[in-house]
Amino acid sequence: MESMSWSEILEYVAWFFNVVLFEVKDTPITIGNVFVFILFIGLSIATAYLVRKVLIRKVLDRFNIDKGMSYTLSRVTQYVIVSVGVLLSLQFIGLDLSSLAVVFGLLSVGIGFGLQNVTSNFISGLIILFERPIAVGDRVSVNNIEGDITQIDIRSTKVRTINNISIIVPNSEFVSKDVINYSYGDPTYRLDIDVGVSYGSDLEKVLKALMEVAEDNESVMDDPEPEVHLVEFGDSSWNMQLRAWIGDVKYYPKVRNELNQAVVRKFREHGVEIPFPQRDLHLRSTVPLSQDLPKAKNMEEKTSEEMPKPEERARGEELDREEEDRNAGERAKREKAQRSTEEDRKMDPRDRERRDEVKRREREMLEEQSRDPEEEDDKEKPDS
Repeated sequence: MESMSWSEILEYVAWFFNVVLFEVKDTPITIGNVFVFILFIGLSIATAYLVRKVLIRKVLDRFNIDKGMSYTLSRVTQYVIVSVGVLLSLQFIGLDLSSLAVVFGLLSVGIGFGLQNVTSNFISGLIILFERPIAVGDRVSVNNIEGDITQIDIRSTKVRTINNISIIVPNSEFVSKDVINYSYGDPTYRLDIDVGVSYGSDLEKVLKALMEVAEDNESVMDDPEPEVHLVEFGDSSWNMQLRAWIGDVKYYPKVRNELNQAVVRKFREHGVEIPFPQRDLHLRSTVPLSQDLPKAKNMEEKTSEEMPKPEERARGEELDREEEDRNAGERAKREKAQRSTEEDRKMDPRDRERRDEVKRREREMLEEQSRDPEEEDDKEKPDS
């Protein structure tokens, strides 16, 4: 086989790329067009990704823009670059945008049948990016999932829980359902520490100890100042509450642990007791007192005299068993009569008449048999 020259190879490649796959409104779509379209799309996606990274790390950080806003601006820039790249790719291959009406019509049909959820998440992603009810870095709680927003995409949002587990949440969950955003507008958070003290405690010492707990913790803010409240009078304690403000809601589990431990140490230092649950019980004793012992003995003697003897008790049990047997026999007769009544009700009238006729004849035969011995006795008496 002779080797192909470069000109023949180029001609073969040109022929291959000019193969027409299909036409859209008299516009031929060749393999070369598809290749160039995919190449342009890939370049636009790569360019958008690089521009987004440069904006976040080099440009937006210099303007002291918060993390959520910078993430939104970079994402919007990325989507704009990708959209422009798609439009340029379509124009480059010679495809008129007006000819895509058929394609968009097919997409609308697909959305109507099976892509409602995808479309809902896409629109919800745009709402989240522009309206910004949540932003990257916010501490949120949705569907009983608490964590920090790490990434907002077109279809879903990534939430990293307190246990460092990443959960993918559809964007529609943040738009259509109730979402708790602890960081929205203000990241500060009021931490409430509930503790009970015994009723015998010195109230001034309790208030002083709880205030010292808040003042000694570096994470507690000075403005607003911490407060100590006697919330209510419980069953076994005064229910106190320490209210302390912290600068960042993300650290409230750590600060809560520190405050709880400090409360235990301060109460031991000041001699304040944290009581166990207590209940006052009023018991009515059935045991006779010493002065009632003679009466109790008399009652026991009377009771022993009134108790039946073993023979009488056995006779009573036998009578009870006989009574139960009679009752069981009567119940069986009633059930038999009830079953026969139900059978009569279900039986055909003609069959019932034939059955009654047979029973009547049997009764007559029995009566005749019973009368025959009596008549023979009457005949023998005159002869005697």
